[in-house]
Amino acid sequence: MDRQQPPGDGSPRWPAPAAAGPVRAHLTLPGSKSMTNRALVLAALAGGPGAVTNPLRARDTLLMARALTALGAAIEEDGGSAAGPERWLVSPGQPAGDVRVDVGNAGTVMRFVPPVAALTAVTVGFHGDARASQRPVGPILAALRELGAVIDDGGRGAIPFTVRGNGSLAGGVVTLDASASSQLVSGLLLAAPRYGKGVEVRHQGGRVPSAPHIAMTVQMLRDAGIEVETACRQPGGGVADTWRVHPGMIGSRTQFVEPDVVNAVPFLAAAVVTGGSVTIRDWPRQTCQPAAQIVDLITRVGARCETTAGGLTVTGTGTVHGITADLADVPELASVLTAVAALADSPSRLTGIAHIRQQETDRLAALATEINALSGGVTELPDGLVVEPRPLHGGVFASYDDHRLVMAATVLGLAVPGIEVQNAATVGKTFPEFPSLWSAMVEGPP
Repeated sequence: MDRQQPPGDGSPRWPAPAAAGPVRAHLTLPGSKSMTNRALVLAALAGGPGAVTNPLRARDTLLMARALTALGAAIEEDGGSAAGPERWLVSPGQPAGDVRVDVGNAGTVMRFVPPVAALTAVTVGFHGDARASQRPVGPILAALRELGAVIDDGGRGAIPFTVRGNGSLAGGVVTLDASASSQLVSGLLLAAPRYGKGVEVRHQGGRVPSAPHIAMTVQMLRDAGIEVETACRQPGGGVADTWRVHPGMIGSRTQFVEPDVVNAVPFLAAAVVTGGSVTIRDWPRQTCQPAAQIVDLITRVGARCETTAGGLTVTGTGTVHGITADLADVPELASVLTAVAALADSPSRLTGIAHIRQQETDRLAALATEINALSGGVTELPDGLVVEPRPLHGGVFASYDDHRLVMAATVLGLAVPGIEVQNAATVGKTFPEFPSLWSAMVEGPP
């Protein structure tokens, strides 16, 4: 794995704060990226004006807002105050002429927006960061063609590409392989109520990763008044592989975005690694986010978890345990859990995550390369990592323009003085406040 940063990176190195003792913190985290971007798409396709309350304001969500604005929606920011959280007011609309959409390196934008673009009556060009052209979008482009869309991609099945809308889309039944990303399914489902026949998506291929995120899409559609059916076509199977969205009017309403439980994981890991205690305020009791899976994994690596009216409190026991875990449903946790595993008292085996090689970077190779450069013992598997804990030393930890790598490096830095994170600002993709909140947690009040 090339340890060089992406071209053009000249950002300074950020010294990851080392913990002098157990951390103690009560934190309020920003809204969920996954919920924010789904809520924005549904609001832009709704039958009238609506609002998204407590949205995440980060690069990925701003790219989504700009993309939907380019496609004709009006999105107005209503700043938060003591009276309530921030809101984004969304009014559906149509573009006046041909447009270009910058997807950056946001998987949700490159997979959720093309099905919306197919409903316009203009030509929509999609482009993005260099890495975006290597991320899987071919299956959703092929599916959209089957449903009646006209797409020019030079036969590459990748960014850049162009969607030539004619104002509507027939819809129908489509089969695709979503084993590279659950977003390939969610992107079709979100726009499906506006297609003439709705859409039935049938997955055919390996296991679909991040299944809870498809469940989130289904629940948010149902909350908007749309009829959605799920089924499993495999004999004896219990996991949905078919989703049927009926055509209908998406309800205009106010959608509340929960705190991002995935972005809470580095802070929960800090309690584990330092033997401290961290409380995440407003931890959702009932949610379509993977909250239950997070609590289970954090407990297994060596913490006590308690949910109260004040939130989720995680208390470290002073010991970090290695684990064997299939992370297919929660691949977003792989980077931080690998860092925790590198500090554990026994080996770990994390599997079910082959597809994260095609995310912001090849995360499996990057984690192995960077941790091993600090004298770690990480071995790549075809679908995961084996982590043999070893004494680590400080050094430069490259982020590869990947927010999850920044989070992994900072968790290691708690126990390993002298780690410097290259291009830590890339964490702003989903969590701009992360460095300041992290430093405040580790270093305490001035």
